[in-house]
Amino acid sequence: MNSEIKIKQGYGDIKFDMPIEEVVAVLGEPNGVETIENAADETTTVLRYEDTLTLFFEGDCPTLSCIDIADEEATLFGQKIFEMGEKEIVKLMVDNQYFEQDVDNEEWGERRVTFGEGNIDFYFEDDELLSAIIGK
Repeated sequence: MNSEIKIKQGYGDIKFDMPIEEVVAVLGEPNGVETIENAADETTTVLRYEDTLTLFFEGDCPTLSCIDIADEEATLFGQKIFEMGEKEIVKLMVDNQYFEQDVDNEEWGERRVTFGEGNIDFYFEDDELLSAIIGK
C-alpha cells in the first residue's frame, strides 16, 4: 500500500469520508474492531490494523474521520517521518507552510506537537516519533 500522508485528505489509498466497506476493500479485514459510545449517544467505530494503523469512523453512515499512523514506512512531503526527530518534523511542516503549532507534554509521558491548520498531531517519546494522527 502507498504510505503517503496527505494532510486533510487521507493516507495512501484511503481517503477521509470513505465508508468502512470501501476502506476494508482497500486494506483487507482489520485485526480488531471496536465500537465506542460517547456521551451524546454517538458511535465511533474503530478498525485496527496490526500495530501500524488505527482508523476511526463516525456519523450515522460511518465514514473515515481520523487515522492514527504508526507505520514506519509512512511519508509526509516525501520524507519518512519515523526516521525523524521532533525538530526535523517541525522543520518539515514549517518548510511546507504549516506554521501554527502547539506543544504539550501529555500526562502519560508523551510529547504532542500539533499543527492545527493541518489537522495533524505528532506524538514523541524521547524524541522518537511514536505516531502521527491525522484528521479531515
